[in-house]
Amino acid sequence: MVHLSIPEAQKIALLSQGLCSPAPRRGVISSTLESVEQLGYVQIDTISVVQRAHHHVLWSRNAQYQPAHLEQLVANKDLFEYWSHAASYLPMKNFRYTLPRKHTFKSGQQKHWYKKDQALMNSVLDKIKNEGPLMAKDFESKVLKRTGWESKPTKQALELLYMQGDLMIVERRNFHKVYDLTERVLPENVDTSVPTDQEYGKFLILNYLKAHGIGTLLEMSYLLKGSKALIQQSLIELLESKQIELVSVAEQKFYTTPHSLDLLNKRLYRNRAHLLSPFDNVLIQRKRIAQLFSFDYQLECYVPAAKRKFGYFCLPILWAGQLVGRADCRVDKPSSTLQISHLFIEKALKHSDTFNEALSKELNAFAQFNHCQRFHIVKRSVLI
Repeated sequence: MVHLSIPEAQKIALLSQGLCSPAPRRGVISSTLESVEQLGYVQIDTISVVQRAHHHVLWSRNAQYQPAHLEQLVANKDLFEYWSHAASYLPMKNFRYTLPRKHTFKSGQQKHWYKKDQALMNSVLDKIKNEGPLMAKDFESKVLKRTGWESKPTKQALELLYMQGDLMIVERRNFHKVYDLTERVLPENVDTSVPTDQEYGKFLILNYLKAHGIGTLLEMSYLLKGSKALIQQSLIELLESKQIELVSVAEQKFYTTPHSLDLLNKRLYRNRAHLLSPFDNVLIQRKRIAQLFSFDYQLECYVPAAKRKFGYFCLPILWAGQLVGRADCRVDKPSSTLQISHLFIEKALKHSDTFNEALSKELNAFAQFNHCQRFHIVKRSVLI
């Protein structure tokens, strides 16, 4: 068994994620598609105090990226929306691996949080079939408000039809979903065959290891309900066929691939600071990032204001292959300023002058990405 040091494991994880890597040489549309295919998914989130997560994640891999590039890839049918561990953009070439989840919803094996009204769902489907792509606002129905979180019955029907595969999201208008029949959205050459359990299990493993380099059973089955036993069996088969192997990091066993181990021979670019989204693929599993990078991170927008330690929307800062701080950011539109309410730097940070220069460049670039003319740091602290 290969024994990896913590720095070696960090290097594999970062390079697998397309971070601390050289700038892409291909056109921005092609490199954006490559990023999503490498990552496996890009999570969609509604919070917009800065650019939304799906755009931020892609910009972190390519500073030339703009939101219109993602929209173009959806229009080109290279990417589509569906569920990963959360709502996400996925590569169209992996479409068939969304079918097992869709079939569990359609068959009733997996329950949605919305209750099925088959007659209403049929009516919604017929309206879209006859009229073309529609949004939730194009359907009239009343909702009985009890908690303030309820949605219209027709909106629920749309989501159920989407989750079970009858509808797809063809585009978004002002972030609102536009639904159409799946058969009218899919490109002609896409593979729609349902994978066997063996194929699906192997896909979940290899797709995860392609994106993350190393991983455990629990990490690979993260928020994928009912997948653990299947992944466990597929791990045995992939080990036997030598498509994957076991390595140890700090006395814990991880699975990896020969390709991931080859990344140890590549250079880790340490000169750029990365301001990461809280929903970035590299740190979405908080226990993993704490173990590999000794970085304890929590997104505090869901925490009551009085209990927050770092702020509403703190962005982790990656530099020189380490997570070295966090910045509580928001866009102030009236002043066209990226406001950093509080910048926190880890005490262990070395070469602070070099870091400050790199961070200033990143904050300036991130301000421009957020259509701001400048950035302003209100307060700066060193963590003890």
